[in-house]
Amino acid sequence: MATPLMPKATAVWLVDNTSLTFDQIATFCALHPLEVKAIADGESAQGIKGMDPISAGQLSRDELEKAQEDPNHKLKVEVSKVIVPPLKKKGPRYTPLSKRQDRPNAILWLVRNHPELKDAQIIRLVGTTKTTIGAIKERTHWNSANLQPMDPVTLGLCTQIALDAEVTKAAKWAPVKPESVEGEAGSETLLPAEETQTFTMDTTPPVPVEEETISADDVFANFQKKDESEESKDH
Repeated sequence: MATPLMPKATAVWLVDNTSLTFDQIATFCALHPLEVKAIADGESAQGIKGMDPISAGQLSRDELEKAQEDPNHKLKVEVSKVIVPPLKKKGPRYTPLSKRQDRPNAILWLVRNHPELKDAQIIRLVGTTKTTIGAIKERTHWNSANLQPMDPVTLGLCTQIALDAEVTKAAKWAPVKPESVEGEAGSETLLPAEETQTFTMDTTPPVPVEEETISADDVFANFQKKDESEESKDH
């Protein structure tokens, strides 16, 4: 069964302005009869202003008169004559006018600090357009000379949770980077010799030099010649 809007305020008005029983008011307002009795005794709903369900279009006067004449008659909520339009699909994120001028700075910050983010993710975060993102990336924005990268979270354009979620999602989409050149122990490996060698080396093995051999006869012959020369000087 449909219930009126603001049931307690409606119950306050019905208690003060009609002769309906507590059960009738409780059934119409989806309350417990004891709650309605507490409202009538002034123990509950203090400070709540009563709302007229007739002027609000939730109850007809004929229906109210029938219920007052018959304590067993149950009130029925009037069908609204106002056609409520269906909910629209979620569109671009709305940004207040006071913060729209900060969006280019936030886009520049995202492009520089998180280049892995896609345009659709930036649009969801700051509520911009793909054309604006492209102009800022290509430095063709009309105010590109005055743009300063600013954190969109600090500007209030998005929450830190939303930014972290988009960055995490973009990291999963990013291509796998090549393996590092570090070795198993964590230290960097040496570069190839072709990249570090700046000169050529002569790899021809050296020619062995033959050593001059001296025999014992030659030694004694030299001593004999020396002795003869000394004797000739004495004479």
